[in-house]
Amino acid sequence: MTYTEVPGDRVPIRMWADPATVESEALQQLRNISTLPWLHGLAVMPDVHLGKGATVGSVIAMKDAVCPAAVGVDIGCGMSAVKTSLTARDLPDDLSRLRSRIERLIPVGRGLHEEPVDPGTLRDLTIGGWDRFWQGFDGVAPEVMARRERALQQMGTLGGGNHYVELLLDTSGSVWLTLHSGSRNIGKELAEHHMTVARNLSHNQGVVDRDLAVFMSGTREMDAYRSDLYWAQDYAKRNRAVMMALFQQALRDEFPRIEVGFDQVISCHHNYVAEERYDGVDLLVTRKGAIRAGAGDLGIIPGSMGTSSYIVRGLGNPVSFNSASHGAGRKMSRTAAKRRFSVRDLEEQTRGVECRKDAGVVDEIPGAYKNIEKVMEQQRDLVEVVAQLKQVVCVKG
Repeated sequence: MTYTEVPGDRVPIRMWADPATVESEALQQLRNISTLPWLHGLAVMPDVHLGKGATVGSVIAMKDAVCPAAVGVDIGCGMSAVKTSLTARDLPDDLSRLRSRIERLIPVGRGLHEEPVDPGTLRDLTIGGWDRFWQGFDGVAPEVMARRERALQQMGTLGGGNHYVELLLDTSGSVWLTLHSGSRNIGKELAEHHMTVARNLSHNQGVVDRDLAVFMSGTREMDAYRSDLYWAQDYAKRNRAVMMALFQQALRDEFPRIEVGFDQVISCHHNYVAEERYDGVDLLVTRKGAIRAGAGDLGIIPGSMGTSSYIVRGLGNPVSFNSASHGAGRKMSRTAAKRRFSVRDLEEQTRGVECRKDAGVVDEIPGAYKNIEKVMEQQRDLVEVVAQLKQVVCVKG
């Protein structure tokens, strides 16, 4: 579909979703965003749903301003994926041992590594500059300085909620690895600190929603936020890189008689800020639950446990600010999902997937998410499909 324009306060709201299918609370959030005086444009992806402060699945382009709550508390959250040389024929019928091996190498939930991971020990890790990166911690907000050791130990850990590590098959039978995570606790604490600062600034007192408080360019507060923001986005990217290297190591260990090869890793944020230029104007573009889909950009759009995921290539549509959806998007809250579905429903909807099938992850059941195939159909003018994947192993926190 092409986008639909919904009237906004200062700018029209460009929607790649049917407005009739978007919950009223999310529509109100979008209208609230459209009242911001710094707003240049607002694009809404087909996975749109209610979020904290700003709507998940929204792309908010502002001039000389950024809203920390729109970025969210998981700064830099995103996806990584890599195609392997393995095929379905190489996999055993019982994948529980591989799942256990992954869980031993990659701490999940609130878990952390007993000792920080040494990047030099990871055969498949390609990202460098680690000393310079950790030196950058000395410049983050003093309020989080006590978290340095925890940040070190959480580098290369998954977290909980909708974060996951998966092994998947594409339509030709090739094995892929994907994972979804962000900046862990350090990103959360940095975000919460700056959100509190923003709410108390005088220029935000008239904002319709306190969660839409912004920082403005040329101020001390904006400089501090952007410095911490970019450091946390880098942390998230590195966290995924370390986990992917550990995942690759798990695969090599599981198949010692096969020389497992890997293509180049694809990585993309979907909760972040980027400096980009549109309509001849330099803008700060916040993607909250959206990926960059510039012409030729490779990205990852996952479904949910038990459904398809997609590797995509961006088409570079400037009307969407070169963006696309970050996934299927929830169609009901976690609380509603727990009321609606049972463990038996989870077992049925994840049949054929080696994964947790207990009450602790019922809120992540496929039935709580939108139909990923319909979401992909709605953004045909934003991305083209490179590969369609179906998971066979899913590790969750």
